Amino acid sequence: MAGPQPKQFLSLDGVPILIHSLRAFASAPRVTAIYVAVRKTEMERVQAQIAEYGFADRVRVVEGGDNRQESVSHALAALAAEPDDIVLVHDAVRPLIDTATIGRTIDAVIEHGAAIVGLPAVDTIKQVERTAHGALITSTIPREFVVLAQTPQGFRFGLLQNAFAEAQADGFVGTDEASLVERAGLPVAVVPGSQINLKITRPGDLELAEFYLHQRR
Repeated sequence: MAGPQPKQFLSLDGVPILIHSLRAFASAPRVTAIYVAVRKTEMERVQAQIAEYGFADRVRVVEGGDNRQESVSHALAALAAEPDDIVLVHDAVRPLIDTATIGRTIDAVIEHGAAIVGLPAVDTIKQVERTAHGALITSTIPREFVVLAQTPQGFRFGLLQNAFAEAQADGFVGTDEASLVERAGLPVAVVPGSQINLKITRPGDLELAEFYLHQRR
């Protein structure tokens, strides 16, 4: 995984990671439109891949930003959606998301207005203070109070728009969409995720994803 190539373009079982993600959402019956936000320099490449794999009539490519929040903001601006419509945000480098989890996320948004996929923590969680000499533990956080956030993250369109507008007005940059909604004082439900819905970030993740993909088949 060394080199400049973005991870979403790496090959997983002979197919770009991005295409695996698109296939999952295209297979979800209640997903009616798919938008992909990418850097301007990558738009032509993504459009070519979408056409090659038969998604040209289903997927729209929009120019992203310098970070996740900007990219999602640009995609939201391109949507022709009503306030009560449901929007899902997904990491392109989580290629093993399944349609059942997508469906459960939609159901949770219908009930709560906002929901994310999350994985229960299995390791002991330590809160630390960073110092010049390393990290020092300040407390232990009970595992039952912690989930590891995954995607998709789903929201009513109007709710998410308002959260983004408030964050932009205050100059706040969050780590994910749920953090903006939480900041606005709104509840966010958690849908159970799985270890299979991993994010391709480290060299060994690609091999693990290959294993999971073959096991699924």
